[in-house]
Amino acid sequence: MKIIGYMAKKQKYYVVWKGVNPGIYTSWTDCQLQINGYEGALYKSFPTLEKAEYAYASSPYDFFQKKTSTNSDPKDLQKQQIPAEVFENSLCVDAACSGNPGPMEYRGVYTATGQQLFHYGPIQGTNNIGEFLALVHGLAYLKQQGWDMPIYSDSRNAISWIKQKKCKTKLERNTKTATVYDLIARAEKWLKSNSYSTPIYKWETEKWGEIPADFGRK
Repeated sequence: MKIIGYMAKKQKYYVVWKGVNPGIYTSWTDCQLQINGYEGALYKSFPTLEKAEYAYASSPYDFFQKKTSTNSDPKDLQKQQIPAEVFENSLCVDAACSGNPGPMEYRGVYTATGQQLFHYGPIQGTNNIGEFLALVHGLAYLKQQGWDMPIYSDSRNAISWIKQKKCKTKLERNTKTATVYDLIARAEKWLKSNSYSTPIYKWETEKWGEIPADFGRK
């Protein structure tokens, strides 16, 4: 077949480990249909079908260790340079709040790639509450997935609250904060009724820069 007007693109194979319909896809469009809007979607491109089949049958995190992989697709999320002392195979969480209190949201990303694994909000709350809820969500998420990796947070308050299994916020209770207080109660209940061995480390912002889960609104 004669191709006119452009060079034929080299075939890529897109592995979707977690998405609407996990599998191996031969076009970026088909891959997007499986991952767009899907919380915690996990995917990656590969240059050959053999490599894609091997990857699909393996743990996705075996393929997210190198930030400059020749297999990476330019459409993948932009990756941040990770400090040498940080465990790349880890989860980073962070929160953002417009005002304090105000519309608050939080998320968790896979440290090695910056790929978002979960996101919640916005709801009325504070930044400290968001940091606390992000950590609890991260702990529950990792336990549910059966993944053994540490969590990083840049909030000393949130880490302390996790150890105490109590969100020590002074946020006023009213109709606007009813939702966040319901989440706090559920988070505290989870901490008291579940065991976990996940290490939680403080992200040293002054030394390492912004945490990969940062919303970039400063």
